[in-house]
Amino acid sequence: MTDTIPHWLTKQADLSPDHPAIEMNDGTMVTFNELRESSQRFARKLTYLGIEKGSHVGILSTNQIPMLNAIHALSYLGAVGVLLNTRLTNDELNYQLKDANATFLLTADSLKEQASMLQVEKIHSFSDIDVLPEKKAILETELNLDAIFTIMYTSGTTGFPKGVVHTYGNHWWSAMGSALNLGLDKRDKWLIPLPIFHVSGLSTSIKSVIYGMPIYLLEKFDVKAVHYALMEKGVTIVSVVTMMVQRLLDVLGKASYPKELRCILLGGGPAPKALLERAKEKNVPVFQSYGMTETASQIVTLSPTDALEKLGSAGKALFPAQLKIETQADDSIGEILVKGPMVTKGYYHKQSANEESFQAGWLATGDLGYLDEDGYLYVVDRRKDLIISGGENIYPSEIEGVLSGMKQIKEAGVTGKSDDKWGQVPIAFIVKEMDVTIEEIKEYLQTRLAKYKQPKEFYFVNDLPRNASNKLVRNKLNH
Repeated sequence: MTDTIPHWLTKQADLSPDHPAIEMNDGTMVTFNELRESSQRFARKLTYLGIEKGSHVGILSTNQIPMLNAIHALSYLGAVGVLLNTRLTNDELNYQLKDANATFLLTADSLKEQASMLQVEKIHSFSDIDVLPEKKAILETELNLDAIFTIMYTSGTTGFPKGVVHTYGNHWWSAMGSALNLGLDKRDKWLIPLPIFHVSGLSTSIKSVIYGMPIYLLEKFDVKAVHYALMEKGVTIVSVVTMMVQRLLDVLGKASYPKELRCILLGGGPAPKALLERAKEKNVPVFQSYGMTETASQIVTLSPTDALEKLGSAGKALFPAQLKIETQADDSIGEILVKGPMVTKGYYHKQSANEESFQAGWLATGDLGYLDEDGYLYVVDRRKDLIISGGENIYPSEIEGVLSGMKQIKEAGVTGKSDDKWGQVPIAFIVKEMDVTIEEIKEYLQTRLAKYKQPKEFYFVNDLPRNASNKLVRNKLNH
């Protein structure tokens, strides 16, 4: 028997019709009933275009209400949404549209010109959809938890990106795991400054509908807008990456966040210990988490009770996920493997990648980490970012963390460079906070890092290469 649940938006609109679903920083507010009605209207207009159950539909948009209408509309039709990163080149977008078998493309009005150059037959902006007539359609009243809901492409920092298939069940269990860890409060309001075309933003927008919780939606990360929302708008939870926390702490200065703010959920890779200590000093509730596109957002999160005791840890696997470390010989650091109903069943039409990544239900993440004596996960680095120098493993994030502890350094990125003698050596790219010399940096590192871990070259840069979710892309570090 297939597991089904009532359509989550219809159900929430029935339970709390007049409760806010979406708030925007321009004062716009949409209730759950209004969101259901606008999404169902959108679905009937898409039916007029020929979009039906099983259609694959690309969505190219920044964070905005019509984008959420489009995503929910596709779920009412049983169609599959292919969420596209607006920062990609046309060649990259064409690859993903073709790979995902997308025959339609829905786009934000501001991106219609770019979209018109893409190789997809039927392209419609949100304004185009608005003026279409509604066609009578049988809308889904239930969601099959095993059915495909969305396809979302991995960052593709090496090789071609792969389309991660998310089922309704993946999102359902992600929401359940998060609620069982962070708890639910009737006053909760989750701020989304990250793109909805990435898994963090998408999963939060789905959690909103499942929990009956408003989201405060920003079109993009703007430190002043985020700070204002945290200080003035009753936000209780926000999802961020390291760079955002650094900038928010700078803006916060000597002030304090309101007591309603109970969780700053930090993802996107290991955070420098200096940053976590700075947040702790200011009583800022930063909880490290670990997750990836393949796990439909966080799958490991530090619980509130452990946040200060286990500084630097991502926590324990959420209920009902599992986690283990696959190590070589007696090494405590190994590849992180995860398993659970929030984990994707696989990559779209990528049999060899699926065979390589999945073993008896366990997903090999490609990330390296270890468990402490209490079973808490510490994420060390991406396997592909590992530097092997003279047979020694060097983790770029460790060096970056030490460099970030120097007050003259705003942020640092470390990568490996080929070396005839050692195979590889680490080199560092530094964004300055204030004047500092290479000699001063070397002196700072002398007592803080083993000699073989100390970068052999330093380059001062204006900024570091990041992808759309603000993760550092180390293979693009160059001089």
